Amino acid sequence: MKTPFHIMIIPTLGCPANCSYCWSSEETSPIMTVDTVKKTAEWIQSLNLEGYQATVTFHGGEPLLAGADFYRQSLPILADGLKDLNPVFAIQTNLWRMTPEIARILAEYKIPVGSSLDGPKDITDIQRGNGYYEKTLAGCKIAQDAGLDVRFICTFTKMSFERKEEIFNFFMENGMPLKLHPALPSIRSSEPEKYALPPEKYGELLVYLLDKAVLHIDRVEILNINDLCRCVFTRHGNVCTYADCMGTTFAIGPDGSIYPCYRFSGMEDYVMGNVHDSPSWDDLKESRAWKLM
Repeated sequence: MKTPFHIMIIPTLGCPANCSYCWSSEETSPIMTVDTVKKTAEWIQSLNLEGYQATVTFHGGEPLLAGADFYRQSLPILADGLKDLNPVFAIQTNLWRMTPEIARILAEYKIPVGSSLDGPKDITDIQRGNGYYEKTLAGCKIAQDAGLDVRFICTFTKMSFERKEEIFNFFMENGMPLKLHPALPSIRSSEPEKYALPPEKYGELLVYLLDKAVLHIDRVEILNINDLCRCVFTRHGNVCTYADCMGTTFAIGPDGSIYPCYRFSGMEDYVMGNVHDSPSWDDLKESRAWKLM
């Protein structure tokens, strides 16, 4: 079995949405150039990753702001440049900027699409801004019409936790697999705990969803429960939440800056280097950011 290696490409930190608990959006963020994508592929090649399997995820901000031409040019560069790593691709997007043209490009590479809905329309729009729900479903239809597989992450805040049954029923009744994400204290906000789901409430939520998963095993899939069960039976964490991913996961910012995770994108203290300088493993490990981790 090959070792997973995950590269998260952040084409921009800009985003047209205005989610209340967001910590990763910067309105003035530039958009990544295709040259930076080339340098990213060259840098990864220089790391001598024999025996690894690469996953490349486009994240943000909102990655579709980069436009159709960006993906039309970037995907062949990455697919060819990383061919020894048998790369697979994914994208995390709110889908507002999805077009038939972009959908066709992504479909050529069979790219699964991750998006975000926090439950029924009123809950989603309260947490993510008026109009979010309808815009995301409109983009979802375009993606699905092109044959793309779309799945949703549901962010639970301390407020939406109180409506967990309504949210669970929404996903089950619509035949949507549920992947949940607890709202975390923002490391950028002046009120980091405002929306954050406390750990004890997150634990209570997981126990509640485990009961629901067992009760409705033929009707619903709860991916977090699957991950936890897999960890227990294999005795090994298989997602970054339950495993040490240092050295096997990197995020590349719009300017080519290298970070240990997309959660640190745009934060100078966590820059490990830049793909335009093609840092070696030793360079990365000597960086202040690596030592902070």
